[in-house]
Amino acid sequence: MTFRARLAAAVGLAALTLAACAAPPTGEPSGEETTAGAGGASPAAAGAVTVGLTYVPDIQFAPFYVADAKGYYDEAGVDVTLRHHGQSEQLFTAIAAGQEDVVVAGGDEMLQARSQDVPLLSVATLYQEYPVVLIVPEDSPITSPADLAGHSVGVPGPFGETYFGLLALLGAAGLTEADVDVEHIGFTQQAALAAGHVDAVMGFVNNDAVNFAGAGMAVRTIEIPPNADGVTPLVGIGLGVLDETAASRPDDVAAVVEATLRGAADVAADPAAAVELAADYVPDLDRPDRQQAALATLEATVPLYGEASAFGAQDPATWAAMVAFMTERGLLEADVDAADAWTAKFLPAATN
Repeated sequence: MTFRARLAAAVGLAALTLAACAAPPTGEPSGEETTAGAGGASPAAAGAVTVGLTYVPDIQFAPFYVADAKGYYDEAGVDVTLRHHGQSEQLFTAIAAGQEDVVVAGGDEMLQARSQDVPLLSVATLYQEYPVVLIVPEDSPITSPADLAGHSVGVPGPFGETYFGLLALLGAAGLTEADVDVEHIGFTQQAALAAGHVDAVMGFVNNDAVNFAGAGMAVRTIEIPPNADGVTPLVGIGLGVLDETAASRPDDVAAVVEATLRGAADVAADPAAAVELAADYVPDLDRPDRQQAALATLEATVPLYGEASAFGAQDPATWAAMVAFMTERGLLEADVDAADAWTAKFLPAATN
């Protein structure tokens, strides 16, 4: 996710939301703990769980803040510490080193890590809809993925969800990278598109598209079309654990999943209240301008959760399609069986 933003200050809080799901892995663990229990038991202690939130404090993590603030983790019987990553920290270094028990990342990123000998298992998918879209100026002649042929498109780099999304979008239109001019622009989507440096950018519908609206630039978003089987071959942001954690601490994993989904349900029911609670976790969120940006981000995020009855759900067809897609595109370093990459057994009975 990740949103390792190097954005202009004017982009503000909403722009920071992008970085947690797209940046390349660099650096060593240097995160900070932000919950009341931050100085508590180590991750290995019974009932103590460290959740890796893969960016600095940000409204994107509202379900976790709400679950913590309302005591949902305590009610579920787990002592949760929310650990935010530093801006240059790898997504999975801390969980691989035993410093975290649960990590928040894209299903595609977890799958790629699994192919690199980091045995991550997705235990819930928070975003039922993939959040990456193609963004073009409102008056652009590009109205479909096929229209991108011969045009320039900006992505932060050849990594993460925006890049995976670009490959899926091109594939659905029968195009390859050779048919377009792919520009690696860092996390400057708003500036690059506004200045006309590129004809289109790949970005997050609940971040970049929100930023453009906040800046007064009229844009259109184009979703990644489904493949021939009617499936978008990418899995969005969710919760992951190591195989060993799933096997040795199943009750703790299930408790974290259940409590987090309760938090997501509350965010969906009342985004404005979630912003108020998140102010205790996110610096400067007590400022009215930051609250307005945060609310716009959550309002764009809630539809990604899907129907309330399906919060956290895993879709076998999408996982299978993603394995096939990422294998075909050379994004996996080793073969991965889709059935080994995810599980629904930790989901609440109402979802599973």
